[in-house]
Amino acid sequence: MTCNSEVYVSDILDYKDSHAAVLTDVEQSHQSNPDNRDERLVPGGWTITLALAGVTCCLGSAVPTGFNIGVLNNAAYLVERFCNESIKERYSINVSENGLKIVWSAVVSIFLIGGATGSFLSSWVANKYGRKGALCVGHIFGIIGATMFFLVQKLNSIELLLAGRLIVGLSGGFATCLVPMYMTEIAPLRLRGAVGVICQLGISCGVFLGQIAGLNTVLGTENSWHYMLGAFVPLCIYALVLTSIILPESPKYLYIIKEQKQKALDELSRIRKMDIMLLQIEISDLQQEIETKTTAEPWTIKRILKDPNLKLPIFLVCIIQFGQQMSGINVVFYYSNSIFHDAGLGITGSQYATLGTGIANIAMALASVPVMSSLNRRGVLLSSIYLCFGCLILLCISTLLIHVSTYMPLICIIAVVAYVIFYGIGLGPIPYFIGSELFDVGPRPVAMALGSVFNWGGNFIVGMMFPTIENIIGAYTFLIFVGFLLFLGYIIRIYLPETRGRNTMDVAASISQGFNSRPNSIRGT
Repeated sequence: MTCNSEVYVSDILDYKDSHAAVLTDVEQSHQSNPDNRDERLVPGGWTITLALAGVTCCLGSAVPTGFNIGVLNNAAYLVERFCNESIKERYSINVSENGLKIVWSAVVSIFLIGGATGSFLSSWVANKYGRKGALCVGHIFGIIGATMFFLVQKLNSIELLLAGRLIVGLSGGFATCLVPMYMTEIAPLRLRGAVGVICQLGISCGVFLGQIAGLNTVLGTENSWHYMLGAFVPLCIYALVLTSIILPESPKYLYIIKEQKQKALDELSRIRKMDIMLLQIEISDLQQEIETKTTAEPWTIKRILKDPNLKLPIFLVCIIQFGQQMSGINVVFYYSNSIFHDAGLGITGSQYATLGTGIANIAMALASVPVMSSLNRRGVLLSSIYLCFGCLILLCISTLLIHVSTYMPLICIIAVVAYVIFYGIGLGPIPYFIGSELFDVGPRPVAMALGSVFNWGGNFIVGMMFPTIENIIGAYTFLIFVGFLLFLGYIIRIYLPETRGRNTMDVAASISQGFNSRPNSIRGT
């Protein structure tokens, strides 16, 4: 600690003694019951700086990630045609139908490979160059990838298309790991859940915008599809400028990882728009976390996996992130267009109905902001899982009987829309930020990176295996996801502690005994 920091903290302690009456309620609440302190007594709320950080992370990181997930759906035939013609012209090879499917699978899946790789890299970058620096690296990857897309048609290069998809995948991996971590680290306790849904909200909006961009009435045309792929780049440029110049660094990162305490307190005061003297509980938590550091050894994947105290939390983060993808959300979206078509909506009507499910997903992401602030994470997540379980059962049955009764297509539509709504309220947002509430600042980047890798890995597995399995067993494919939801619900009900309003050190302590931990029996839930 520097001399200035010692003086500054000393001044805070002197202030605390002289203003004991003002701080009595807050301090007594924190000391007597730190696990269940009243969030209303903890200073801090929405400020211009915090709101700007949320908007920038949403628009500059999460929206481009979602955009790159959804942009190929409606314009798939244009990109496939380009790949076929490019290979034929440059290599004099006539690609078979199966060969073209392999090429198309590569174009889609290389984005997911980039996402998993970016998640791994982000933890190292976040600890070495800070949360802001890592976010900027993600924006730069996005700009590079978009530039490649703009040049694809001019250079007639399928290799450049694949490289661009890989690079924007790296950007997406950075986003899904860093946005929840950064936002929950700079947010006050009472807003931690609200800012935690920013990543899911941005991804949902991005997927929707990508689907719109791919329409043949927008950019999904023969002459403009390559501009369509890179249309997100202004958001990355905007975010890069604001992140590097205006946004604050995470006070927790500065205080605990870098031990730059004076700078950390200055940033904390700027984010809260309050005199640092009024932020006693946050300073106390920061000091408590830094005192628990037993070694200067950096947190690596090997160290986290070998630490017995982190065995259960790392399992929870990975299984919840993996479970989000294995819940069947992408399969439901895949099926939605054909379901709407079988219901008699026609080709154009089915496309717009599918866009409607995207709007429903966005609406639920918005609704989850107050939900995360007022309801317990564990209860919301379990409710979301069980309701999605019911929707998938109904969807499986109604799809199998869709031509048997005139009512079945309507039931299919209801099941799809209901699934999207129930997914968006819990399974959508919570997996992205739950890791930031289960881990202390030290191991948090690596833990969230591992969780993000499992998320991208689950997406890759579903994307690669679903078409084959669906061809073999048809609508019974939904039952695979039903089984996984049951397993996920069982794990969460037994092992996931409630995290809302609790200090991360207290949460980590409740699950430090590995699979012998019973955090919910301890808390009586």
